[in-house]
Amino acid sequence: MEPNLLTAVLWGGLAAASLLVGYLLSRRQLSKRTVGLVMGLGAGALIGAIAYELIPEVILVEPGTVVACVLGALAFFAGDWVVDRRGGETRKGLEAGGPAGSGAAIAIGTLLDAIPESIVLGMGLAFNGAVNLALLGAVLLSNIPEGIAGSMNLTAAGQPPRRILRMWLVLVLLSAACAGFGYLLAIRLPTSDGHLAQAFAAGAVLTMLSDAMIPEAHEHGGRVVGLSTVMGFLGAAALSLAQ
Repeated sequence: MEPNLLTAVLWGGLAAASLLVGYLLSRRQLSKRTVGLVMGLGAGALIGAIAYELIPEVILVEPGTVVACVLGALAFFAGDWVVDRRGGETRKGLEAGGPAGSGAAIAIGTLLDAIPESIVLGMGLAFNGAVNLALLGAVLLSNIPEGIAGSMNLTAAGQPPRRILRMWLVLVLLSAACAGFGYLLAIRLPTSDGHLAQAFAAGAVLTMLSDAMIPEAHEHGGRVVGLSTVMGFLGAAALSLAQ
C-alpha cells in the first residue's frame, strides 16, 4: 500500500501505544530490576537507530547536520529543564514512594520525549516509502518503561487509574498527530531529503537518553543493564541493515 497521511498517523500511534503496555505492566508490580533492564534495552535500541538511521556516517561530515544535531540537543535540554522545574522530573523514575511529580508536567514531559521520534517516523515514511523498522522497534521498546515509570509516579501522586489511562490515550493520539505532521512536512518540502530534521531529532533523543533514561536504567537494573543496552543496540542495527 502506498504511504499516505493516514498511514503515517497509524504508525505513529502504534509506536506510542506501548505507553499503554507500560501502564498495564505498572499495575502488575514488576520488579525495578526488570523495568531497568527493559529501559536499558530500549535505550540501546534508540542509540542503534540514531547511529544507523538518523545520522549515518555519510552525512555526518556536513556542517548543517552537526549544527542541526546540536540545536536538537539544546532544544530538548531547554524544554526538559522547564518541565523538570514544574514537577515532571520524576517521569522516568521508579521511586513511587518518593516525591510525586505533577501529573500535567509528567504528561508534557512524556510528550516532549515522543515528539522528535514521532516526527521522524512520519518523515521517514514519506521519504523512503516504508516505515523505519529500526526506529519503530526502538520507540516501542523505550516507551514501555516510560509508561511504567510515569504511571507509578502518577499513582503515587493520587491520580485515579482511569485518569492515568486517559492521559496515556491522549498522548498516543498526540504522538500519532506528530507523525502525521512529519509526513506532511516532508511532502511539502520536496527539495529536502530530511537529513537536517533527522539530525535535529537525533540530538534531542540522545540528550533524553543521557539525561534520564540510561541513568535510571542503571540505577534500578544494576551493572547488567550495560549488557541489555548492547543487545538493544545490536537489535536495532540488525533491523536497519536488513531493510
